[in-house]
Amino acid sequence: MTYLKRAWAEISLDAIAHNYTAYKQAVGGDKEIMCVVKADCYGHCDRAIAPFLENELTVRKFAVSNIEEARRVRESGVTGEILILGYTPPEVAGELCRLNIIQAITELSYAAELCRFIPDGEKLSVHIAIDTGMTRIGLHGKDAQQTADEVIEISSLEKIAVKGMFTHLSVADSDDEGDITYTKAQIEKLMAVKAALLSKDVEIPCVHYLNSAGGIYHDGSGSDLARLGIILYGLMPNASLPLPFVPQPALTLKARVAQVKTIHKGEFVSYGRTFEASGDMELATVAIGYADGYPRALSGKGELLINGRRAKIVGRVCMDQLMCDVTGLEVKAGDVVTLIGADGNECITADEIAALCSTIGYEIVCGISKRVPRVILRNGVELDATV
Repeated sequence: MTYLKRAWAEISLDAIAHNYTAYKQAVGGDKEIMCVVKADCYGHCDRAIAPFLENELTVRKFAVSNIEEARRVRESGVTGEILILGYTPPEVAGELCRLNIIQAITELSYAAELCRFIPDGEKLSVHIAIDTGMTRIGLHGKDAQQTADEVIEISSLEKIAVKGMFTHLSVADSDDEGDITYTKAQIEKLMAVKAALLSKDVEIPCVHYLNSAGGIYHDGSGSDLARLGIILYGLMPNASLPLPFVPQPALTLKARVAQVKTIHKGEFVSYGRTFEASGDMELATVAIGYADGYPRALSGKGELLINGRRAKIVGRVCMDQLMCDVTGLEVKAGDVVTLIGADGNECITADEIAALCSTIGYEIVCGISKRVPRVILRNGVELDATV
């Protein structure tokens, strides 16, 4: 396949398979897994990963953020269930039906508005979101009974078919005692709504609350499935909290050295003159920058891997390039630089970069821009590349 090896990301399907299998075993082999493939599979390439999950790993349930993502996953050949976890404008409800997409319902008025645009004779499949403490989306009754009553009203709408009910755990990735108690309370609130519905002979086919972290650290007995997100891609929900298995990062970010030059004491590097050479040094310019999604916040403190050794970024990261100190590393133009991933005995993770940027690994991988080709690997062989 043809792609420019200026800056690119390699995506390992083998790592995806490892993480999926290990997670499924950890939560219990009989627990169904819904794979979260939103945000282009957290920046990893949904059109390659979603079909692989379905065809090779027999995944039948997927979750996305919006209708554009749902459409792309469906067009990639996926035939299984696709749940939109976020908002869809009611006027495109007909397309939800046409593509056989499940929509999250956040309140009765939203469900009613969707019904205005659902074609006559059709029903839209939905999962009802319950706000148990995330305070983001979902039914927000004063108690379980009031929430259950609203669920029943939504269920009574002629063009709505309720297939599920769910909530999202806000601190499932924390081992703080207060957060553990809060998570338990969230689960209990959802289970109370389920019980209130059953008391009125209303049974919801699928009730779920487990996210990646919830499935590992909390009781999942009441959840009909686990929504596997960040761990699928080999990142930690909480970098400081161990998992019962070692996830394999699926993404490696690479770029090329564009030029190597010797600079002398007193010379400045990059915008703002934030770095001044204290003596002679070898400086490499690398063909990647913040427009590629490599954070500008790493200016003057991030490190790269070249020829299996670490090199420190000097000066500010530019839009398309950055500079690093390669003194003594015998680097030349054209050499491959690893910005996320392993080279020899050294490894730089998305979580390491995130810590330097005061953020989380999720944001780092999701932020890699579309102009960076994703090169899909299986058993070490390149299968495809986005360009």
